[in-house]
Amino acid sequence: MRVTIHQPQFLPWLGYLDKIDQADLFIALDSVQFKKNEWQNRNRIRTPEGCQWITVPVLHHFGQLVKEVRINQAVTWRSQHLHAIEMHYARAPFRDRYLPELRSLYEAPWERLHDLNMAVTRWLLKAFGITTPVRCASEWEVREGPTDRLIDLCQAVGAAEYLSGPGGEHYLDRTRFTLSGVRLEIQRFQHPIYQQVYDPFMPAMSAIDLLFCCGPAALTQLRNARAGQNVVTFAHQG
Repeated sequence: MRVTIHQPQFLPWLGYLDKIDQADLFIALDSVQFKKNEWQNRNRIRTPEGCQWITVPVLHHFGQLVKEVRINQAVTWRSQHLHAIEMHYARAPFRDRYLPELRSLYEAPWERLHDLNMAVTRWLLKAFGITTPVRCASEWEVREGPTDRLIDLCQAVGAAEYLSGPGGEHYLDRTRFTLSGVRLEIQRFQHPIYQQVYDPFMPAMSAIDLLFCCGPAALTQLRNARAGQNVVTFAHQG
Protein backbone atom coordinates (compact mmCIF):
# COMPACT_ATOMS: atom_id res chain seq x y z
CA MET A 1 0.00 0.00 0.00
CA ARG A 2 1.16 3.51 -0.83
CA VAL A 3 0.12 6.34 1.51
CA THR A 4 0.39 10.09 1.15
CA ILE A 5 -0.04 12.52 4.04
CA HIS A 6 -0.55 16.27 4.04
CA GLN A 7 -2.13 19.07 6.05
CA PRO A 8 -5.71 19.81 4.94
CA GLN A 9 -5.78 22.68 2.46
CA PHE A 10 -8.50 25.05 1.34
CA LEU A 11 -9.50 24.59 -2.31
CA PRO A 12 -6.16 22.84 -2.93
CA TRP A 13 -4.11 23.06 -6.11
CA LEU A 14 -3.51 20.35 -8.68
CA GLY A 15 -0.28 19.07 -7.15
CA TYR A 16 -2.23 18.18 -4.01
CA LEU A 17 -4.81 16.19 -5.98
CA ASP A 18 -2.12 14.56 -8.13
CA LYS A 19 -0.40 13.23 -5.02
CA ILE A 20 -3.67 11.83 -3.66
CA ASP A 21 -4.46 10.26 -7.05
CA GLN A 22 -1.16 8.33 -6.93
CA ALA A 23 -1.84 6.91 -3.44
CA ASP A 24 -3.95 4.07 -2.08
CA LEU A 25 -4.81 6.13 1.00
CA PHE A 26 -4.68 9.85 1.83
CA ILE A 27 -4.24 10.85 5.48
CA ALA A 28 -5.08 14.45 6.30
CA LEU A 29 -2.53 15.69 8.82
CA ASP A 30 -4.90 17.47 11.20
CA SER A 31 -2.91 16.84 14.41
CA VAL A 32 -0.03 19.28 13.79
CA GLN A 33 0.35 23.00 14.44
CA PHE A 34 -1.69 25.32 12.24
CA LYS A 35 0.15 27.85 10.09
CA LYS A 36 -1.88 30.90 9.12
CA ASN A 37 -1.70 32.43 5.64
CA GLU A 38 -0.07 29.48 3.97
CA TRP A 39 -2.32 27.04 2.08
CA GLN A 40 -4.46 25.79 4.95
CA ASN A 41 -6.91 28.71 4.85
CA ARG A 42 -6.42 30.24 1.40
CA ASN A 43 -5.72 29.61 -2.26
CA ARG A 44 -5.78 31.38 -5.62
CA ILE A 45 -8.17 31.70 -8.53
CA ARG A 46 -7.46 33.05 -12.04
CA THR A 47 -8.47 36.63 -12.87
CA PRO A 48 -7.86 39.02 -15.80
CA GLU A 49 -5.12 40.65 -13.72
CA GLY A 50 -3.40 37.35 -12.95
CA CYS A 51 -4.72 35.77 -9.78
CA GLN A 52 -6.68 36.57 -6.63
CA TRP A 53 -6.35 35.14 -3.14
CA ILE A 54 -9.50 33.79 -1.55
CA THR A 55 -8.96 33.42 2.18
CA VAL A 56 -11.04 31.88 4.94
CA PRO A 57 -10.68 34.14 8.02
CA VAL A 58 -9.76 32.23 11.14
CA LEU A 59 -9.53 32.65 14.91
CA HIS A 60 -6.48 30.94 16.28
CA HIS A 61 -3.60 31.18 18.73
CA PHE A 62 0.00 30.07 18.50
CA GLY A 63 0.46 26.34 18.92
CA GLN A 64 -3.13 25.49 18.05
CA LEU A 65 -3.64 22.26 16.11
CA VAL A 66 -5.10 22.24 12.62
CA LYS A 67 -8.23 20.41 13.76
CA GLU A 68 -8.92 23.02 16.47
CA VAL A 69 -8.89 26.23 14.41
CA ARG A 70 -12.22 28.02 14.18
CA ILE A 71 -13.54 30.14 11.33
CA ASN A 72 -14.11 33.84 12.08
CA GLN A 73 -17.86 34.21 11.68
CA ALA A 74 -17.70 38.01 11.92
CA VAL A 75 -16.28 38.26 8.39
CA THR A 76 -18.53 37.88 5.32
CA TRP A 77 -16.09 35.68 3.43
CA ARG A 78 -18.61 33.27 1.89
CA SER A 79 -20.38 35.80 -0.31
CA GLN A 80 -17.07 37.43 -1.26
CA HIS A 81 -15.58 34.12 -2.39
CA LEU A 82 -18.65 33.10 -4.36
CA HIS A 83 -18.92 36.47 -6.05
CA ALA A 84 -15.28 36.30 -7.15
CA ILE A 85 -15.57 32.69 -8.38
CA GLU A 86 -18.82 33.29 -10.25
CA MET A 87 -17.51 36.48 -11.88
CA HIS A 88 -14.05 35.33 -12.92
CA TYR A 89 -15.21 31.95 -14.19
CA ALA A 90 -18.34 33.23 -15.94
CA ARG A 91 -16.93 32.08 -19.32
CA ALA A 92 -15.54 28.76 -18.09
CA PRO A 93 -17.27 25.97 -20.07
CA PHE A 94 -18.04 23.75 -17.07
CA ARG A 95 -18.55 26.31 -14.31
CA ASP A 96 -22.30 25.79 -14.11
CA ARG A 97 -21.88 22.02 -13.90
CA TYR A 98 -19.92 22.21 -10.63
CA LEU A 99 -20.84 25.57 -9.12
CA PRO A 100 -24.11 24.48 -7.42
CA GLU A 101 -22.33 21.86 -5.29
CA LEU A 102 -19.51 24.26 -4.45
CA ARG A 103 -22.06 26.90 -3.49
CA SER A 104 -23.78 24.39 -1.20
CA LEU A 105 -20.46 23.72 0.55
CA TYR A 106 -19.97 27.44 1.10
CA GLU A 107 -23.46 27.85 2.50
CA ALA A 108 -23.09 25.12 5.15
CA PRO A 109 -22.65 26.41 8.73
CA TRP A 110 -18.98 25.51 9.19
CA GLU A 111 -17.45 26.24 12.59
CA ARG A 112 -13.99 24.72 12.15
CA LEU A 113 -11.64 25.22 9.22
CA HIS A 114 -10.63 21.56 9.23
CA ASP A 115 -14.20 20.40 8.62
CA LEU A 116 -14.60 22.83 5.73
CA ASN A 117 -11.28 21.79 4.18
CA MET A 118 -12.08 18.10 4.40
CA ALA A 119 -15.50 18.61 2.83
CA VAL A 120 -14.02 20.67 -0.01
CA THR A 121 -11.26 18.12 -0.62
CA ARG A 122 -13.71 15.23 -0.72
CA TRP A 123 -15.89 17.19 -3.14
CA LEU A 124 -12.95 17.91 -5.42
CA LEU A 125 -11.84 14.27 -5.40
CA LYS A 126 -15.35 13.16 -6.35
CA ALA A 127 -15.67 15.83 -9.05
CA PHE A 128 -12.33 14.80 -10.59
CA GLY A 129 -13.13 11.09 -10.28
CA ILE A 130 -10.31 10.32 -7.83
CA THR A 131 -11.35 7.37 -5.66
CA THR A 132 -8.53 7.33 -3.08
CA PRO A 133 -10.02 6.93 0.43
CA VAL A 134 -9.42 9.69 2.99
CA ARG A 135 -8.72 9.46 6.72
CA CYS A 136 -7.42 11.85 9.39
CA ALA A 137 -4.16 11.57 11.33
CA SER A 138 -5.93 12.36 14.61
CA GLU A 139 -7.35 8.83 14.52
CA TRP A 140 -3.97 7.54 15.75
CA GLU A 141 -1.46 8.31 18.49
CA VAL A 142 1.92 9.01 16.91
CA ARG A 143 5.33 10.38 17.86
CA GLU A 144 6.39 13.99 17.41
CA GLY A 145 8.82 15.02 14.71
CA PRO A 146 8.18 15.05 10.96
CA THR A 147 9.86 11.74 10.07
CA ASP A 148 8.69 9.74 13.11
CA ARG A 149 5.12 11.02 12.75
CA LEU A 150 4.88 9.96 9.12
CA ILE A 151 6.50 6.57 9.73
CA ASP A 152 4.09 5.87 12.59
CA LEU A 153 1.07 6.74 10.41
CA CYS A 154 2.32 4.56 7.57
CA GLN A 155 2.91 1.64 9.92
CA ALA A 156 -0.50 2.12 11.56
CA VAL A 157 -2.24 1.44 8.24
CA GLY A 158 0.23 -1.18 6.99
CA ALA A 159 1.74 0.96 4.24
CA ALA A 160 4.93 -0.16 2.48
CA GLU A 161 5.43 3.17 0.67
CA TYR A 162 5.11 6.83 1.61
CA LEU A 163 4.67 9.37 -1.20
CA SER A 164 5.99 12.76 -0.10
CA GLY A 165 5.57 16.10 -1.80
CA PRO A 166 8.67 17.63 -3.44
CA GLY A 167 9.61 19.52 -0.26
CA GLY A 168 9.96 16.30 1.72
CA GLU A 169 13.38 15.49 0.31
CA HIS A 170 14.76 18.51 2.19
CA TYR A 171 13.60 17.60 5.70
CA LEU A 172 12.74 13.90 5.87
CA ASP A 173 15.28 11.34 7.09
CA ARG A 174 15.60 8.73 4.33
CA THR A 175 17.69 6.40 6.47
CA ARG A 176 15.02 6.18 9.17
CA PHE A 177 12.38 5.45 6.56
CA THR A 178 14.53 2.63 5.20
CA LEU A 179 15.14 1.16 8.66
CA SER A 180 11.41 1.31 9.41
CA GLY A 181 10.58 -0.80 6.37
CA VAL A 182 8.64 2.05 4.70
CA ARG A 183 9.96 3.15 1.31
CA LEU A 184 10.12 6.93 0.84
CA GLU A 185 9.12 8.23 -2.58
CA ILE A 186 9.12 11.86 -3.75
CA GLN A 187 6.39 13.24 -5.99
CA ARG A 188 7.63 14.67 -9.28
CA PHE A 189 4.68 16.83 -10.21
CA GLN A 190 4.24 18.20 -13.69
CA HIS A 191 1.57 20.86 -14.12
CA PRO A 192 -0.80 20.38 -17.07
CA ILE A 193 -1.24 23.20 -19.56
CA TYR A 194 -4.85 23.78 -20.63
CA GLN A 195 -7.08 26.55 -21.94
CA GLN A 196 -7.87 28.87 -19.04
CA VAL A 197 -10.50 31.58 -19.05
CA TYR A 198 -7.78 34.20 -19.44
CA ASP A 199 -4.47 34.26 -21.30
CA PRO A 200 -1.59 33.68 -20.88
CA PHE A 201 -1.62 30.38 -19.03
CA MET A 202 -0.84 30.70 -15.34
CA PRO A 203 -0.12 27.56 -13.26
CA ALA A 204 -0.69 26.87 -9.55
CA MET A 205 -4.29 28.01 -9.21
CA SER A 206 -6.85 26.15 -7.12
CA ALA A 207 -7.92 22.87 -8.70
CA ILE A 208 -11.32 24.40 -9.48
CA ASP A 209 -9.57 26.26 -12.32
CA LEU A 210 -8.92 23.05 -14.25
CA LEU A 211 -12.28 21.59 -13.21
CA PHE A 212 -14.30 24.59 -14.43
CA CYS A 213 -12.30 24.83 -17.66
CA CYS A 214 -12.06 21.14 -18.63
CA GLY A 215 -14.86 19.39 -16.75
CA PRO A 216 -14.90 15.58 -17.05
CA ALA A 217 -11.55 15.69 -18.87
CA ALA A 218 -9.81 17.26 -15.85
CA LEU A 219 -8.46 14.00 -14.44
CA THR A 220 -7.18 12.91 -17.85
CA GLN A 221 -5.38 16.25 -18.16
CA LEU A 222 -3.80 15.72 -14.74
CA ARG A 223 -2.69 12.17 -15.50
CA ASN A 224 -1.41 13.03 -18.97
CA ALA A 225 0.78 15.70 -17.40
CA ARG A 226 2.20 13.06 -15.06
CA ALA A 227 3.15 11.11 -18.17
CA GLY A 228 4.99 14.16 -19.48
CA GLN A 229 2.41 15.41 -21.96
CA ASN A 230 1.79 19.18 -22.34
CA VAL A 231 3.30 20.34 -19.04
CA VAL A 232 4.98 23.27 -17.40
CA THR A 233 7.51 23.17 -14.56
CA PHE A 234 7.46 25.71 -11.71
CA ALA A 235 7.94 26.08 -7.93
CA HIS A 236 5.45 23.95 -5.97
CA GLN A 237 2.91 25.10 -3.37
CA GLY A 238 3.84 22.39 -0.86
